[in-house]
Amino acid sequence: MGKVYLVGAGPGDPGLMTIKGKDLLACADVVIYDALVSPEVLNMINPAAEQINAGKRMGRHSLLQEATTELLIEKAANHAVVVRLKGGDPFIFGRGGEEMAELVAAGIPVEVVPGITSGIAAAAYAGIPLTHRLYSSSVTFVTGHESAGKYKPHVNWSAIAHGSETIVIYMGIHNLPYIVEQLTVAGLSLDTPMALIRWGTRPEQEELIGELGTIVTQVEERGFLAPAIAVIGAVVKMHSILSDSVQEKK
Repeated sequence: MGKVYLVGAGPGDPGLMTIKGKDLLACADVVIYDALVSPEVLNMINPAAEQINAGKRMGRHSLLQEATTELLIEKAANHAVVVRLKGGDPFIFGRGGEEMAELVAAGIPVEVVPGITSGIAAAAYAGIPLTHRLYSSSVTFVTGHESAGKYKPHVNWSAIAHGSETIVIYMGIHNLPYIVEQLTVAGLSLDTPMALIRWGTRPEQEELIGELGTIVTQVEERGFLAPAIAVIGAVVKMHSILSDSVQEKK
């Protein structure tokens, strides 16, 4: 019986990959990876390892979630080191908790190697500190894309609107009009600063800066597409001050 490692690949910049994760990729027998793992990180994989794309993007699934878990169990029965490589961090909207629970139930040894989540890294590379003594002492991370048939209540956007000074939304581009509507109905001001960061930390990173009341129109006019992180709150004001310096250092 081998061991499965749930490894966070980080947001894209290969320099943000953890040393432990990189070492595991170098000695892996099998690597099952997600769609958002960057090509540069995939190049770290042992050339002799079997590589399997289990990526999920909107409407395009290489493997169903159940099939992915079954594959991990199958590979662990025949290989010593099986890496489940996930974009960002396995436990932040990465379904790592679900996969780990299934592996544990099957009696498979499993270990988690955290990664830098895109909600933190993308904002940092855009010159937006999620906390700042003048603007924000709290942050909320929330998904903008809930699974179909979800048995739990939907995201309580009213609570999110008033829960902290900074809101970071993952996978929210497709539902952006609905999210903006819900936040404004909950009382968030239309002039609240907002940023969208696409392909955060990668060479092709791009930002769209606006306000809650204008961002949907800006997205339509620019053709701004997923994948992107949304940051809402006064900290977005720091982008105009810090972004140029951040870009120079990339």
